[in-house]
Amino acid sequence: MRYHFDFLSPFDYTSVIVKGVLVTIELIVIGGVLGIAVGIFCAWARTQGPRWLRPPISAYVELIRNTPFLIQLFFIFFGLPGIGLHITEMEAAILAMVINLGAYSSEIIRAGIAAIAPGQIEAGQSLAMTRMQIFRHIILPPALQKIWPALSSQMVIVMLGSAVCSQIAVEELAYAANFIQGRNFRSFEAYLLSTVIYLVLAIGLRQLLRLIGHWLFGRRATGSAT
Repeated sequence: MRYHFDFLSPFDYTSVIVKGVLVTIELIVIGGVLGIAVGIFCAWARTQGPRWLRPPISAYVELIRNTPFLIQLFFIFFGLPGIGLHITEMEAAILAMVINLGAYSSEIIRAGIAAIAPGQIEAGQSLAMTRMQIFRHIILPPALQKIWPALSSQMVIVMLGSAVCSQIAVEELAYAANFIQGRNFRSFEAYLLSTVIYLVLAIGLRQLLRLIGHWLFGRRATGSAT
């Protein structure tokens, strides 16, 4: 039996698609900002922080980087209620993304910190700056500048991985595609459309992060030159 393509059929559910895109964007904006913040904290703890803090942070990073994101998501959404911590699907998705991105970004940021010349740190110490001031003003900005492309790629990967959140009924883009094909039984068209949208979102996010990096670090380079 010959299949008749109908590429307009998914647009009968435009509101579902739009909601899926908006929820996906919300996930990556909140999860991305908080995840990078967690990554910075973990990188600081493992390089500049107190010694007692390093083992638990290292254990967290290794645990998250060596377990599947789906299991982490299920543990948060299905496991935490078992000990009395009840959260919504969206909260579970954001928390899982923050924890996951935090672990991966911490290693990327730590690599940037390791590339900072010791002389820069010694210069800060000679100015009687505190360890936190040295980290904030001398170490972190150039470290982020060095690893920004890798960090941007990791954020895109996490954004694409947000499709897994449909498994706990978060109404993001993958959920929308599943919903549409379950109603009109046109899987090819529904998943093709979601693929194209994910591609546009990934390219758009990468370009946005590139512009943010240019604004942040280009301005810093200009300030340094003057």
